[in-house]
Amino acid sequence: MVGRQRCRRVGKLGPDTQTMNIANNISNNGIVQFFRRGWGRRTVIGIPYGFLILFFSIPFLVVLKISVSSTDALGIHFLDLTSYADGILQLKIKLSNYIFLTSDPLYIETYWSSIKFAAINTFICLLIGYPFAYFMARSPASKRPALLMMVSLPFWTSYLLRVYAWKGLLDDNGVINNVLIWLHVIHDPIRMMYTGFSMTIGMVYTYVPFMILPVYATLVKMDLRLLEAAKDLGATPWKAFWLVTVPLSKNGIVAGSMLVFIPSVGEYVIPELLGGPSTLMIGRVLWDEFFSNNDWAMASAVAVSMVVLILIPMAIFNKYQADSGGVRGL
Repeated sequence: MVGRQRCRRVGKLGPDTQTMNIANNISNNGIVQFFRRGWGRRTVIGIPYGFLILFFSIPFLVVLKISVSSTDALGIHFLDLTSYADGILQLKIKLSNYIFLTSDPLYIETYWSSIKFAAINTFICLLIGYPFAYFMARSPASKRPALLMMVSLPFWTSYLLRVYAWKGLLDDNGVINNVLIWLHVIHDPIRMMYTGFSMTIGMVYTYVPFMILPVYATLVKMDLRLLEAAKDLGATPWKAFWLVTVPLSKNGIVAGSMLVFIPSVGEYVIPELLGGPSTLMIGRVLWDEFFSNNDWAMASAVAVSMVVLILIPMAIFNKYQADSGGVRGL
């Protein structure tokens, strides 16, 4: 009887439905075999790698080639790096740009200034962002979406407009000076624009969300029973914070620091609008070499050096992730 019922059910489905079921089974089996053979994993990993090769590695190799190439007599066209004559393959690499970078005090001071401002910006963002992320993670779950929206709200407006708004606030005739003079706190305007202070304020304001979000993502997943266990063992709230919360949030701190430090090194818009002409940042030097001096080879050398400079903290972060058992690679 059971066999007859199954036959009747198959007969009711019809030939088209049977064909579709068979095709689906074959398709599912093919997908399973596809993933069992490792092609699925290779495809998932290969897509981002292909993206990096297409939009990062190839342009970087082009810039690297320009940085070590010589120009023709008119200084317009770049010569080939290799030449073949009399059965001998010759490689012509010009390293004078890199030698000049390491010997010129201006470039050394520029790189050092970029690293210094980026480190200060990262430290201040951590001081501001960690308490804010901690407050968000410990707030009721119903209020967290609103707090996240407050953090991401500046991204709803133009980045350039937000930087220009700080010019209106910090200018000698800006809002802050006018309010202080009106309150009789000061008599003469305080010079805040086109200084290191104004540039730091602009960079901190711009990059502090990139510190808050990774730290919040780490703290919100933290097991609060660990704090209860520390309290039961006699730890004070401050001691439990330093011995339990901070170590468990190290991954978020490191990730946020990299997200702030790396773009801060090559920042151009904020130093140009808020820092003034006396501020030395590698992004401004790169712009001047490309568009003012029209020296593409030197500008490419500056860009390659900046990329290598940024890869150092990325390598440190990668090593930290590997040592702590995190995800390997960036």
